[in-house]
Amino acid sequence: MAFDLLSVLPQLLPSAIKWAEEQSLRAQQTGQPLDITGLALARQVGVQHSERIRTQLVDALPLPDELSLRQAALATGLLGPGMIGLTLGYSIFIVRGYMGPRLLSHECRHVYPYETSGSVAAFLPVYLQQIATVGYLNAPLEQDVRACEIETA
Repeated sequence: MAFDLLSVLPQLLPSAIKWAEEQSLRAQQTGQPLDITGLALARQVGVQHSERIRTQLVDALPLPDELSLRQAALATGLLGPGMIGLTLGYSIFIVRGYMGPRLLSHECRHVYPYETSGSVAAFLPVYLQQIATVGYLNAPLEQDVRACEIETA
């Protein structure tokens, strides 16, 4: 049986926002600012304040400790073993060995709607509603991000 994110989203959303904000803060404190090439990529995909972006190279993307949240993230494909990048606000997590212009531009484009929404708490409900309604690959925000990918720096 498929996981029904739409039915559990109202209960999971407060925990998802709290977790995302905590992860974002951690990367803001320990991550690296973009270099000149990364700053240019971020601006090219629409980010207004690219200087705020921090990247955190990780062995694996972070997963929530809360079991129901972790299960939802894995079941919907938002997180899991096949994922190599995650953006939460101005914080970008990238699995070691995968950093490149295409992935960085993809993740920087994810910063754009966080930026225009004003916060993780304002953006995440919209994004997760899209995922719950039409699925990860068909979500308009994901389609936008894929359309903005840049192959070379």
